[in-house]
Amino acid sequence: MRAVASQSLAWFDAGLGLVYPEFCQLCRAQRATAHDGFVCAKCWTHIRFIRPPFCERCGLPFPGDLTTPFECTNCREMELHFSAARSAVVAKTVVLEAIHRFKYQRALWFENFLADLLGREAAPALREQTWHLIVPVPLHPLKLREREFNQAARLAAPLAAATGIPLNETILRRVAPTATQTLLTRAERAANMKNAFAVRPGTSLAGKNIVLVDDVFTTGATTNACARALRGAGAAEVCVWTVARGI
Repeated sequence: MRAVASQSLAWFDAGLGLVYPEFCQLCRAQRATAHDGFVCAKCWTHIRFIRPPFCERCGLPFPGDLTTPFECTNCREMELHFSAARSAVVAKTVVLEAIHRFKYQRALWFENFLADLLGREAAPALREQTWHLIVPVPLHPLKLREREFNQAARLAAPLAAATGIPLNETILRRVAPTATQTLLTRAERAANMKNAFAVRPGTSLAGKNIVLVDDVFTTGATTNACARALRGAGAAEVCVWTVARGI
């Protein structure tokens, strides 16, 4: 199965190379191939991978020199339904631009780049524990029809292939067409997401450990609402992995 996936990816990269010139789609000044996700080495230098210290619960980087685990004030004040959230990189500069263009401008050539960032950090960590399913944060059917693809699902698939953890895109549904979160406060985001997600009727997740995948973690309102639905269906543990973390 992995051999078939690798061959398919090679053909996909070759097809992209025929359609798009082999230069960086961010700075447009340096050479970059489909295999690179059309992001050059110079733009890579602007990427900031998240390293300790960070909040043990939500993964928020802490600009200090701490030697013991800690939980940030926001997490202590919230009712969180996921055990921990982690992100590969900080949501700034080239990463944020790539995500926005991937989601809103159908710049699908950035998929390799973003999936690679997620896989580099998430795959080794996930192999250290037992996880039963990878579940992408779903889009509402109206939004999916408008966008024509779910960016979380596109990023979750390579992670599932890299870890051997089964991907399931159907057990979690978005049942409310919520307003965009971009300009909302933390409290407004949480209220906006309330009852927005539901597990498919008749689904039992008893004893299952689930990895929830999305593109960006900001306040955690979306992933927390998803985790609440999954835990309500019996999931033993839910962790969150995203490509980028807003700070």
